Order: sequence, then C-alpha cells, then structure tokens
Amino acid sequence: MTDWLTLSPEEWTAVRLSLIVATTAMLASLPLGLALGLLLARGRFWGKSLLDAVIHMPLILPPVVTGYLLLIGFGRRGPIGEFLYDWFGIVLSFRWTGAALACAVMGFPLMVRAIRLSIEAVDRKLESAAGTLGASPIWVFLVVTLPLCLPGIIAGMILCFAKAMGEFGATITFVSNIPGETQTLPTAIYTFTQVPGGDAGAMRLTLISIAISVAALFLSELMARIVGRRIAVE
Repeated sequence: MTDWLTLSPEEWTAVRLSLIVATTAMLASLPLGLALGLLLARGRFWGKSLLDAVIHMPLILPPVVTGYLLLIGFGRRGPIGEFLYDWFGIVLSFRWTGAALACAVMGFPLMVRAIRLSIEAVDRKLESAAGTLGASPIWVFLVVTLPLCLPGIIAGMILCFAKAMGEFGATITFVSNIPGETQTLPTAIYTFTQVPGGDAGAMRLTLISIAISVAALFLSELMARIVGRRIAVE
C-alpha cells in the first residue's frame, strides 16, 4: 500500500514544477490584472467592451488555439519570441517559463474578473470622503479602495493559481511535454494514461492535484476571512 502511494523522482519533479509554474503565473499576472481590473471597473473610454472581450478571449477559445497563438507569437521564430531571444537571450517555447506564460494567459481573465467585481462593489462615497479630506487619488486607492477590495484580489489570485495548476491544452501546445522541463501535473497524468500500467501513477498525481486544489481553496477562504475581520475592526 505504501509503495503504491510513494511518488517516483519524476513524479515529484512534475509536482514541484507545477507549483513553480502556477505560482509564477499568478504573481506575474497580479500587477497587470490589478491595473486592468481597476481600468474596467472605473474607466470610461471608447473600446472598453472590446478590451473586456480581448481579456476574456482565452476563456472562449479552445486552449489548444491559445497555445498555438502563443507558439506563433512567442516561439523562436515568432515576432515577440525572436525579439526576446535576440535582445535578452530569453527563450519561452519549450521551457518552463513558457509554461508559466501559457498558464498566466489562461488564468488571467479569471483574476481580472474577480478584481473588477470587487472594485465595483466598493462604496464610492468612502472614496469621495477621503478625497474631500485632501487625499490624492493614488492615496485614496491605497488606503481605501485597495483594502476594501483585497478579498476579491485574493480570490482572483487563487482562481488564477487553480487554473494554472490544471492547465493542459495551451501548455502542451506551446511548450510540449518534456519531463523535468515542461511536464506539469496535467501533462504527467496524461502521459501515464497513455502507457500500459500507468494507472497507479495517474491516480497518485490525480490525488495530489485534488489535495493542492482543496488546500488552495481553504487558504483563500482563510485569508479572505482574516482580511474581512481586519477591515471590519478598522
């Protein structure tokens, strides 16, 4: 029984790589996600609906299509990929950093939507009151808006992380399924299902995926409650 539950070094590598990729995707998406969430929530400009549609496009397109577009744009021969390689020596295709990019693109719409809804729920009267006391718009955002929408930001981060942990189509299309380099939990599970006798490995990694997802949800709820209590006290 214990042998069945013991992970091989390759499986541990897939687990570790998935956590690194998902965390990188989440943290890299946060600054832009916060900026676009604020822009969509408070901005009034021509093309707002178009921008919103472009942001949510990865949720509508098949993940394989998104991965293929990333390969065209960020591959070694793509316009962006060639620029990054020639000027900075950065290669994204068939690298774990490319997997993080693919996961970030797929999870980004969920983060932006959660942040946008949380900002829209903030009472504008509180911001106006702070403004009448002489606070600058940036200071109002930092001390009033940001703390009030923090639970939504946390929720968006967890959604992005969870989406990144489960991303398969865009990742395998853009960076393939290279053990030790781009093989994350979903692609490792897929590999196990394609070989005879791989059911045990697939089940082990499936259970780990479920455990990580549940832990992320519990952590999200815990952090949201802690932040909510602090806001209520203040």
